[in-house]
Formats: sequence, C-alpha cells, structure tokens
Amino acid sequence: MFKALLVDKHEAGMSVRIEEMTHDRLPEADVTVRVEWSTVNYKDALALTGSGPIIRRFPMVPGIDFAGEVATSQSPQFKPGDKVILNGWGVGEHHWGGLAEFARVRSEWLIPLPAALTTRQAMAIGTAGYTAMLCIMALERAGVESETGPVLVTGASGGVGSIALILLSHLGYRAVAVTGRPSEQDYLRKLGAAEIIDRQSFAETGRPLEKAIWAGAIDVAGGPLLASICAAIQPRGAVAACGLAGGMALPLTVAPFILRGVSLLGIDSVNCPRAERTEAWSRLARSLDFKLLEEAINEIPLSSAVQAAQALLDGQRRGRTLVNIMQRE
Repeated sequence: MFKALLVDKHEAGMSVRIEEMTHDRLPEADVTVRVEWSTVNYKDALALTGSGPIIRRFPMVPGIDFAGEVATSQSPQFKPGDKVILNGWGVGEHHWGGLAEFARVRSEWLIPLPAALTTRQAMAIGTAGYTAMLCIMALERAGVESETGPVLVTGASGGVGSIALILLSHLGYRAVAVTGRPSEQDYLRKLGAAEIIDRQSFAETGRPLEKAIWAGAIDVAGGPLLASICAAIQPRGAVAACGLAGGMALPLTVAPFILRGVSLLGIDSVNCPRAERTEAWSRLARSLDFKLLEEAINEIPLSSAVQAAQALLDGQRRGRTLVNIMQRE
C-alpha cells in the first residue's frame, strides 16, 4: 500500500483526498519510481483547486514533476536504484503524477539525476527552475548576452521568476524584477535583482512602441503585460514567454517585430526534446547557487499540498513549494 493525493470528479463536484492504494492501480508504463520529492507549481495549484481545466481525465494523481529512485524497470535505460527526474509530458494532467509515494511512467519521460544534485535539490529547482533555464537558453540563442543590456523578469517572486533572478545574476546579467508585491523587495534583491519595478507601471502603457530599454525579458504573465514589454525591447532583443498568469490574449501590434526586429520566443517545457532537457538540467546543476535557492523554498508534507495550492493562487506564496513525499505524519 502507498499514499497518493487523488483528485476525482463527481456529480456533486470535485474531491481531493489522500488515499491508500495498491500498486495495481498505477497506470501502465515501464518504470515505477519511488517518489521522494515533488512540488506545487502554478499548474498544480490550478488542478488541486479546480481553478483551471488542467486535469484531462479522472481520477487523477496530480503533480507535474517529481524526483526519486527507480523501484522497478522494464526498460534497459534504467535499473532499480537509479535516481531520476521527471517533469512535463502531461504527467499530472493525462497521466498520474508525482504527488504520491509511487509513480509509474514511461522511461522516455525520465532523465537521470545529475550527479551534482540530490533529489531534494532537483525538486527545489523543479519545473519552475527548469523552465527558467530554458528561457535563458532561448535568450542566449537569440543573441541576448550579459553585455547587451538589462533583462526583465516578470512574476519575479514566483517560482520561475525567483530562480531566473538567481541564474541571470550568476551569469553576469543585470536582472530587473517586475512584481506586484512591493513587500518582497528585500527577498528579490537577495536573489540577485539589480532593480525592482512595480508591475502597475506596465499597465499604464499601451503604445505600439515604447522607449527601447530592455535587451531581453523572461515573462510568466502573458496578456497586456507581455504586450507592454515587447513594445519596450531594444532592437534585435528577445522575450521568452513561458506563462499566462495575466491572461491568454496578447493585445499588441507587429511594430516591435518589423521595426526593431524583436523576437518573441515561446517556451514549451512540457514536450521539450530530451537533449534540451538534459542540457538544461546539467546547466542548472553547475550554475545555481543552492544557498540562495534555499531562500526561495517552502517545504511542506503531502497533506498540506491543497492548502499550499490555494495560497499560491492567492498570492501568499513566494518562490518554490517543495513537497516532502517521504515525510511521515
């Protein structure tokens, strides 16, 4: 028997509970992992609270990422005892995910844990940190270098934003944090923000082109905020877009793209090719200041995941919410 957080849908509504279950209830796949750590990401928060249509089939064990140890394997790629990471691939949406003591998944979705990381560190980074690194890699490929100019980070006190600040600062960029939470200034400066801008200042813009200030940006918001940022990017600059916390619609013109050669780079962390995933995790293991990362971690047991999900959506959480699956209560 093992414990899992199970989300189900009934005529009366949605239920979320911790359930004891047997291994024969796990979905079909070739590798079973004993989960040690998982997280509560923005997507998980939507799933756990029913605030967004994240879960595509019920019942579902949510959790879009996890790290742990292979328990059984029918794949030549992995053997019992191997430490592994999973994030994306529809896990926690279409396929049972990481908020459980065991997960059974396809071997091609797993990557080996880098030798320099523990499973706890891997999930302290999690999908948020991995996405932040994918954004930085995309900006680098687009020619945005530390000498080019400042890089804007929206949602700076969240998971992606917090780790993006740590990484950009380590890589020599001037990182500028955008936040709607002015009380977090000390926290953001500690992570590496050279400057902090109130999110509201972007809501007051709306012209096709603004003064060209930013060499690049990492945006988790989408919506009008992303449109305002694109209008203020330097010629040949780029924006890596990885979220939609501010909305799906994008009210902008083509002016930044045809008059300044700005690039808008979409970041797909879910179906990212394995080689790019491996590179991102390898760089995270080398480049991240784990003492700083501890500043961004809230650690909770599995039983607190739903409460943490609501707090995240209510703007009461900063940084990363790390779920200790092994903690006994």
